[in-house]
Amino acid sequence: MTEEILINVTPQETRVALVENGALQEVLIERAQRRGWVGNLYLGRVSRVLPGMGAAFIDIGLARTAFLHISDITGNDADNGAGGLTIDQILKEGQSLLVQVVKDPIGGKGARLTTQISIPSRYLVFMPNYHTIGISQRIGSEEERNRLRDILQRREPAVRPAAEEPLTATEGNANCGGYIVRTAAEGVSEDKLIKDGEFLERLWHSIQQRIEQSEAPAPIYEDLPLMLRVLRDLAGLQIRSISIDSRENYARLVEFAEQFVPDLVPRIEHYPGERPIFEFYSIEEEIQKALERKVELKSGGHLIIDQTEAMTTIDVNTGAFTGHRNLEETIFKTNLEAAQAIARQLRLRNLGGIIIVDFIDMKDPDHQRQVLRALERSLERDHAKITVSEITSLGLVQITRKRTRESLEHVLCEPCPTCQGRGSIKTVETVCYEIFREIMREARQYDASQLLVVASREVVGRLLDEESANVAELETFIRRPIRFQAEPLYNQEQFDVVLL
Repeated sequence: MTEEILINVTPQETRVALVENGALQEVLIERAQRRGWVGNLYLGRVSRVLPGMGAAFIDIGLARTAFLHISDITGNDADNGAGGLTIDQILKEGQSLLVQVVKDPIGGKGARLTTQISIPSRYLVFMPNYHTIGISQRIGSEEERNRLRDILQRREPAVRPAAEEPLTATEGNANCGGYIVRTAAEGVSEDKLIKDGEFLERLWHSIQQRIEQSEAPAPIYEDLPLMLRVLRDLAGLQIRSISIDSRENYARLVEFAEQFVPDLVPRIEHYPGERPIFEFYSIEEEIQKALERKVELKSGGHLIIDQTEAMTTIDVNTGAFTGHRNLEETIFKTNLEAAQAIARQLRLRNLGGIIIVDFIDMKDPDHQRQVLRALERSLERDHAKITVSEITSLGLVQITRKRTRESLEHVLCEPCPTCQGRGSIKTVETVCYEIFREIMREARQYDASQLLVVASREVVGRLLDEESANVAELETFIRRPIRFQAEPLYNQEQFDVVLL
């Protein structure tokens, strides 16, 4: 698969687009004033312990206190904690501890933390609190897995096989630790792996020195900026080119690549064009489409994607696609196309948590299996952890996708100030009748010579036209005149009844 990485850098933000076979698959955005915290290490202070929730709130110096669950504490079993210990037996208020952010603050929730520290580099992830070796599941060759494991075991005799028990947080030190071998390490020489491991251990040693010199809450280690993280995490042998539109950052990118991923240096290029790089490659247009609720399919069908606080729902519709043979065949082809489109939209929009897909009902069990398999195959290219359920009797498929950062919509948009995110507003007629009820309430409760209604132009226009007979009848009933004033700054639902 041919992949391109396009990087747009401005002083305010960095944007990265991952393009596969000419189609935009992923957009990553990092803003200077609101950088993500995932991967950062902090010396935190326990501000509150909640035994009933098996969790604690940790002050790490951010606007909202972060959340640490007992299952995310090193050495703990997810069900009953370490040796049956409860959270209040492990942590005390005011205690300092090293934590890592695994999920950015989303909505009204604070960051999610773990004490299971992991520090990634190009080929390895260093786990200072564990004496284990893990190999990426995407490395399929058993021979290659054994080769990589042998290299690390020969280099560090203290590293034991993955079946051994992990160390507790207090047992970790600069001279021990475990590794996870990343997918990028497949086929890499022993020398490169050893240098990667030495770099990570030197980094961990410097982190420990900083911990000793700091007082909680304090930042300890910040992950690389976005454009360098992309080179470390996404770039691989399948990358055809990496284009960046900033000459200054091009030099920085090349310098980083020469040190950590020299194979990619010839593929990094500076984009000198007058047209913005995202506009030239039609990325801006694709980003705008990714913010729309409706996604058109080439066949004429379409998807409807709705994000809510609890979950994301995706509805598949045949739309204008009528097929050529029969209804079942039309439904099958639409669902097959939708399966591929859904996998792309999850990555492009960075949708996480629970996703419910409502495929068009299929009677043929073989068609159901093929659609589900097509969905699973399309999701295999996703970097996030994903699980997919079987198709239910209602034609629904439940997908869970690991959420670490806010979705594209939440990064670029905010709730509509008019509808407050509902996606609809009250009709002019509804608002008029609300005004009538408010006038009745005010007239009964207060003594005033007349009333003034301040509302939007659309509402005042209807009150003076279609509702004029009702207004006259209301004036007679309350025995007071009613005046109207159009306010251009009011939205359709806003109004005030003023006593004069």
